[in-house]
Amino acid sequence: MATIEIAGVAVERDPEGFLVHTGQWTPEIAAEIAGESGISELTPRHWRAVEFMRERYLTTGTAPSIRSLGKESGVPIKELYQLFPKGPAKLAAKIGGIPKPRGCI
Repeated sequence: MATIEIAGVAVERDPEGFLVHTGQWTPEIAAEIAGESGISELTPRHWRAVEFMRERYLTTGTAPSIRSLGKESGVPIKELYQLFPKGPAKLAAKIGGIPKPRGCI
């Protein structure tokens, strides 16, 4: 685990760049992680998916699958792949400060 500074906050990240402590997340950290991942601006549609992932994780302890994300977030799967080209569930989870969803490579 590595501790680095993101948006002026020292955070601990795992080897894949996911936050180790979900409570350290802020929207500013999310924007920086998005930028690192090639997303220059988080639009309201990005935020909808990220907030859905985060809320689901915080209430159930697990991140939703890509199928659930597409059906329940209000952002269709096809659009999710346009918003998060490197894998929607994995990238939305990383930006949302939650652990990598099961099943993501």
